[in-house]
Amino acid sequence: MIKKIILSVCLLISFVSLAQQGTSSPYSFYGIGDMRFKGTIENRSMAGVSVEQDSVHMNVENPSSYASLKLTTFTVGGTYGTSKLKTDTENASAKRSTFDYLLLGIPMGKFGFGFGLIPVSSVGYKIRNDNTATDGALSNQFEGKGGLNKVFFGLGYKIKPNWSVGADLQYNFGKIETTSLEVITGVSNGTREVNTSELSGANFNIGTMYQTEIHKKINLFTSLSYTFSSNLKSTSERTIDVDGDPDPVVFASVNNTLQLPNRLTIGAGIGEARKWLVGTTLAFHGSGKFENYYNTTDKVRYENYSKYAIGGYFIPNYTSFSSYFSRITLRAGMKYEKIGLVVNNESIKDVGVTLGAGFPITGSFSNVNFGIEYGKKGTVSSGLIQENYINFSLSFSFNDRWFVKNKFN
Repeated sequence: MIKKIILSVCLLISFVSLAQQGTSSPYSFYGIGDMRFKGTIENRSMAGVSVEQDSVHMNVENPSSYASLKLTTFTVGGTYGTSKLKTDTENASAKRSTFDYLLLGIPMGKFGFGFGLIPVSSVGYKIRNDNTATDGALSNQFEGKGGLNKVFFGLGYKIKPNWSVGADLQYNFGKIETTSLEVITGVSNGTREVNTSELSGANFNIGTMYQTEIHKKINLFTSLSYTFSSNLKSTSERTIDVDGDPDPVVFASVNNTLQLPNRLTIGAGIGEARKWLVGTTLAFHGSGKFENYYNTTDKVRYENYSKYAIGGYFIPNYTSFSSYFSRITLRAGMKYEKIGLVVNNESIKDVGVTLGAGFPITGSFSNVNFGIEYGKKGTVSSGLIQENYINFSLSFSFNDRWFVKNKFN
């Protein structure tokens, strides 16, 4: 029964993920959009810290983690987010619901296999400059939607009980559509410009994880992963339509190559397995090449990305039979990111705190995870926009033994 449910969910989310608007940030106008957190809600609730070799939770940041799985794991997650946008003079608000991931991990002895679908970036903005109260004035409206997704296949291997290595192959695909509308007050016809870009490309990720006991029941956990730089093919088309003109102008397709930069992620932590953990994760990548022909501007450039995070979890009593609340996993974290975008000479930063909890499903190894993220992106300086956001995330993780033949009928 559970396998039929999982298959139905996979088909549903495969369609939904291609059509969703995964962000409401005006900064998603630039490049390939707002870069999404590419991990599970368990890790996101710890600000992205993912250093432990977990036996029942997926860690897609490092493919070597798949070798640590003891049970077949299927997990799916989503987020409901609200944000308040403000400048020096104006305020606005936005809401959105997003699909975050669909993942499957299968243990195979010393090996572990991982497969999944994850959004990489999202475009979702509506910007209006309304001057309709003045005759002859120009009013503009800009809208964007779409983004980049990835499907991946990964394999991990246990070299030793405390040391694993792994790699995964990722295929990126997606579509971005931007629309701009210009209207002059008092003139009946306006002009609409639509730009559509189809994106595709592949990249490769490798990783290793190691842990060792440093004191009685206290372990040191380490994680290292590296994603190689890769090209992203972009095929774009521009259409210009004047209201009242039955024949819009369609320009020929423009082919160009974007570049996803290499990425290095380093993590370390100490703790007692299934009891507590405190760790940190550092991530860096180059500036890449994200400019497409329709969204280049002299006021924008790209810089190196960096992230610094600290977080952890605490379980009062993992094996308690008498108290359900003692088996709940409590998580928290803090993050500081330079997202790699510079607008009007201002480096855009994202600072946030996270909280979360994992609720075990009685009678099984499955669990439900809930997370809250509160943060601030951008600034009101230099005529820019500041986002104050709060995200509520929910995931379901189903864990069971698959492919095991029953010994008794």
